[in-house]
Amino acid sequence: MTATQGPSAGDGAGTPDTSSTTDTSAPGRDTVAEVVRQWRAVHPGLDTGPMEVIGRINRCAALFQQAEDAPLRRAGLTRPEFDLLGALRRTGHELTPSELARETFSSGAAVTKRLKQLTERGLVERRGDTRDRRVAHVRLTDAGRELVDGILPSQLAYENAVLSGLGDGELGDLAGLLGGLLAQLEGRLGALRA
Repeated sequence: MTATQGPSAGDGAGTPDTSSTTDTSAPGRDTVAEVVRQWRAVHPGLDTGPMEVIGRINRCAALFQQAEDAPLRRAGLTRPEFDLLGALRRTGHELTPSELARETFSSGAAVTKRLKQLTERGLVERRGDTRDRRVAHVRLTDAGRELVDGILPSQLAYENAVLSGLGDGELGDLAGLLGGLLAQLEGRLGALRA
């Protein structure tokens, strides 16, 4: 695969394919292709297939994080704060901080800090557990629910605009591939943690 196509590096004879190398200074260019081309020049025998996938996922994630949060910023929220509010809204019930950490792939300390800020803004409420005072239960306030419900349509429209260069079939294929990769990684990491 070439730097822009996928994992089979080269022409099958051990020669890396650099034909897809592009000028990465122009907008809309695949910067990972240039990185791969440079590594192939330095280490021609290395398989850059993993870099071609993981590098692009990381680059896309960074660009999405920079671009997609405009509706959230207008509402005075960060993406991690919205993720907490969204977890409470979509599950439809109270969650403990530990459950919120799992739902949002965040550390316990980060969740505690965000919950403090959201509580001060009146978007979430905490109550102690009747049987174990060390455990707290968090729920959305009416204001928090209204905020999430008000932002979600514009956030999804914004994300749709970010992905508008892909057709419906491509979006479905990409979602399926990423879903399979995510399930595989979560299974492996879960087994390593057990």
